[in-house]
This record gives sequence, structure tokens and C-alpha cells, in this order.
Amino acid sequence: MKDETVIAEAMNQQVRIHCARSTDMVSAAQKAHDSAAACTAALGRTLTVTGLLASDLKQKEEHVRVRISGGGPIGRIICEGDGAGNVRGFGENMNIYASRPDGHLDVGKVVGTEGTLQVSRDMGLKEPFTGTVELVSGEIGEDFARYFAVSEQTPSVVSVGVLVNTDSSVLAAGGLIIQLLPGAQEETISALEEMVKTMRPMTEYMQEGMEAEELILHLFPDARILGHRQLRWHCDCSRERFSDAMMTLRKEDIASMIEEDHGAEIVCQFCQRKYVFSEEDLREILEKRLHVEDRNRTS
Repeated sequence: MKDETVIAEAMNQQVRIHCARSTDMVSAAQKAHDSAAACTAALGRTLTVTGLLASDLKQKEEHVRVRISGGGPIGRIICEGDGAGNVRGFGENMNIYASRPDGHLDVGKVVGTEGTLQVSRDMGLKEPFTGTVELVSGEIGEDFARYFAVSEQTPSVVSVGVLVNTDSSVLAAGGLIIQLLPGAQEETISALEEMVKTMRPMTEYMQEGMEAEELILHLFPDARILGHRQLRWHCDCSRERFSDAMMTLRKEDIASMIEEDHGAEIVCQFCQRKYVFSEEDLREILEKRLHVEDRNRTS
């Protein structure tokens, strides 16, 4: 069973469906961040919906960015996905434990409800399209449903889930977005409402081993599959990118790292990969910084 996103239409082309199996992607994120269960669920749900959003991008270099700031102990959750199916993300504090009296993970408590959900789509235009809504519950699925309804005026059902084992490993993850297309008839809306009532939690379908396409056809027997897209955890950070970023620092800050810290260690927030720069590395960066400054001064 592989991670992927599948896009389809159903109910006489009046309903559009995006479905993803994201178990491997969320598992890779959990391992990268060594996250606690509730944080894994919060980040995993957001990563999954980000992947579903990114599946609509036409070009590999286009990307979507999701930012959730709910005021909860996890801090901000930021996820990014591109047109090639690569998704990455992080929560600022990934070691928060929270559960309800019934034993279920309390994602809403970890995320918080006093804040916003923001989605930004960069499709190669002058400015990215950005929409922001107030959070509803911090449970992610309901919050994205509100985003689609308010910011994009598209009535939507969003079901997303992450099943976490007792050792914090990921057992199953997946997501589903069902959207009414413009002009949908009343009988279609009613039929969809009845179908949604019979849906089980997303994690149950994923744990049973259902592929994304299989789940779509299970829920919508008349569905027409429009496409498959890969979905994977991938961070494109590199030593070169961080080196270039340090060149934008003040000369005094680079000199301080050389003289006082005798080097620098940078950790990528998205994947936790570490990059170590020695004193000699920093001197080279400082020399390049001074060279660029001199060149700009004389040009």
C-alpha cells in the first residue's frame, strides 16, 4: 500500500473528491520530529490536508502553504506541499501530551482554538492567493471545512485522521475532501448528506488497508477517477541554502559566531536535519558577504 492522492468526480459530476492515504508520510514526519502522540495527530492531519490541497497544483514548482496558529501548546503548525507531491511540516513544540477522559487524543487542546487557519497558494502569479479563517475546534478537519466554506465559498466535507500506536509510531493516516461543485442539485446535496452520515472515521478505512481509489469507489460507486498523484514526506533543505541564508546576516553577527561560538549549528525546522559550519566555513561566508557588499557599492 503506497501513499498517494486520488482525484475523482461523482454524482453526475456534481461532486469532486480528493482522497489520500498518507501513512508513510505521517510516519516519516513523526520520526523526524520524534513527536508525542497528540502532536503527531495534529501535524499529521495538517500534512495530509496540505497534500490534498497540493494535488490540484499544475506545475511542480507551484506550492501551497498552510499555517495554523491556535494558541495551544504546540505553537504554530506550518506545512508546505508542492506540485510534485512533496510535503513537509512542523509544529513548534512537538512533545506535548494531551488525551481525553475516553482515552482519545485531544488534538483540539494541543492546537488551541483562539487563532486562525491560513492557506496560501502560490501558482506562479504575481501574488499568491491567501485565505484566512478563525479556527472552529482545533481538530483540523472541521477547521478546513470552515476554510473552504468561508474563504473559497465551496461547501465541503473534510475527514482526516491519524492513528497512533502506544509507542508513538503511526499505524494509519489518511484524508478525504468532498466538495459540492457549482450548480449541484438539491437531490445531490441530500444524497451526499445521507452518505456522510454513514461514513466511518478515516483511520478505520486506512487501518483496514483501503487504497485511496478503493475508498472513493466504496463511498461513491459511480465515481470517475480523474488522476493519481504521488504523496511523500520530503524536505528540500540543503547546506547550500543555509549558507546562502547566513550571507544575509549582519557582518557583526557572522563575526560573533566565529569569535565567540567558534562555529554554528543550524537545524531545519521542517525535518530536524542538522548542518554544522566550522570557523573556516563561517570565514568563507563572511568573505563572500564582504565581496558582495563591495561589488554592490562600486556598481
